[in-house]
Amino acid sequence: MRVTGAGVFGPPSDRREALATLRRTVELGITLIDTADSYGPHVSESLIAEALHPYPSDLVIATKGGYERPGPNQWLVNGHPDRLRAALDGSLKRLRLDRIALYQLHRIDPSVPEEDQFGFLQDARRAGKIQHVGLSEVSVDQIERARRYVDIASVQNRYNLADREWEAVVDYCTRERIAFLPWAPLQQGDFQHGARALVRRAFSRTRAPRALGRIASRRGATPAQIALAWLLARSPLMVPIPGTSRVRHLEENVAAAAIRLSDQECAALRQER
Repeated sequence: MRVTGAGVFGPPSDRREALATLRRTVELGITLIDTADSYGPHVSESLIAEALHPYPSDLVIATKGGYERPGPNQWLVNGHPDRLRAALDGSLKRLRLDRIALYQLHRIDPSVPEEDQFGFLQDARRAGKIQHVGLSEVSVDQIERARRYVDIASVQNRYNLADREWEAVVDYCTRERIAFLPWAPLQQGDFQHGARALVRRAFSRTRAPRALGRIASRRGATPAQIALAWLLARSPLMVPIPGTSRVRHLEENVAAAAIRLSDQECAALRQER
């Protein structure tokens, strides 16, 4: 999402750095890149293909459909099957793929019957356009209703050390062996309701809550790295997707995967909100 312009709209301010960041992901061994047709719109998907196609055999490109973008910081849910079909076909073309490895419904549209949206995903999978199906910002009940139509491989909800509204969903996904992709893993603003992007950070790279700061200092790590390490320790099905358009931040984020927090450190972080 970050390899776009202000308000997640239009091209990035530094196109060369955005392309370099994407290319660096595969050099670092990253095997999943999460995007959406609404990022830009279309900008992120097009840059991914430009930077990385033909893709490494082990790289999963996950994308999403279900939003319209009339302008910067404007997000309009549209889950009508015709709109989803056009979004999916556009993603296939921009990403230069015959099939999307993981296609996610960006939001369930409350104005469209759920069975129409889940039925579209079921039909697209049967047609071979989608390999696996995911959902975003959903409750346990919604996941279970979707599973009546199609297998759900992943759930992408907002979740991080400071915002744990979806604890029950994390636990459910862990029990059911469904990958959980926390968006805003570093609490980087809320675009869902059209709010200003990047308006607040619960953990900046220089300031942090007490336990987070102490552990980061002791570990010789940044607070952001410890926050990502906590997510990885939270569940074996956890797949954090921190966004960035800078190589330096990408490398810092990836280094968090090597940090193994103790049970005591995890407990101290869990108590801190």
